[in-house]
Amino acid sequence: MAIQAESTPLTFDLPQSLNAKIEEARSKLGLKTVSEVVRLALDRFDFTTFKPVHEPRRQISVRLAPKTRVAITQVARRKNVSAGEILRTALDGLTRDSVKAGAKSTAKTVKKKKR
Repeated sequence: MAIQAESTPLTFDLPQSLNAKIEEARSKLGLKTVSEVVRLALDRFDFTTFKPVHEPRRQISVRLAPKTRVAITQVARRKNVSAGEILRTALDGLTRDSVKAGAKSTAKTVKKKKR
C-alpha cells in the first residue's frame, strides 16, 4: 500500500499580471489547475542560480495632521492597500516630479547661457 503525503494549501499574494500569466500558461500547456502550473514552474526553476533582490528597508516615523492621517486610512481601506503603500507611492511621485523639475530648470539654464 502506497503512503500518500498530505498536501496542505500554500497561500500567497500575487500581482494580477502574474495571475494572468498563470492562466495563459495553464491554457497553452493544457493544464487543468493553477496548482499544476505552479508545480511545473517550480519543477523547472533553477534554485541554485536564484538571487533574490533585497532592497534595504528602513522604518520611519513621521508626524501627520489628524486630518491627513484619517484621509490616508480611509483611502487605504477603500483601495485595499496599506497606508505605507500610499506613502511610498506619494514619495515616489514626489521624487519623480523633482527630477523632472530639475531637468527643466537645467535646460532653461543651458539655454540662457547659450544666448
